[in-house]
Amino acid sequence: MTVVLAYAPGELGTASARTAGRAAALLGARVVIVNATRADRLVDPRWADEAELARVIEILDEAHVDHEVRHLRSGALPADVVLEVAEEVDAVLVVVGLRRRTPVGKLVLGSTPQQILLRATCPVLAVKA
Repeated sequence: MTVVLAYAPGELGTASARTAGRAAALLGARVVIVNATRADRLVDPRWADEAELARVIEILDEAHVDHEVRHLRSGALPADVVLEVAEEVDAVLVVVGLRRRTPVGKLVLGSTPQQILLRATCPVLAVKA
């Protein structure tokens, strides 16, 4: 069994990693950490550096769950990448952080978590920090 963690750096990402670790431990599953950005982006605050990914790995090690990191640059949107990985690994759960945004902000900028929630073929656990 596999839990997919849609990871973005920050407090919300840390909370999501802890939740994914607990869920995976309860299910006896492994975690696939997905951190993605569009290849055409020069700067993306959702792109994790090595220290941030090391912290996520530490959190999952503390939860005693196996894990794999997929640190991907793609022409696709991050939500599409997460959903593709979830399909590929036959995920039983996707964990994603959810921050408060105005309806106009969602309309103008879109929402990765919203796309994951609406399009995933498995259950999605949305985490608020």
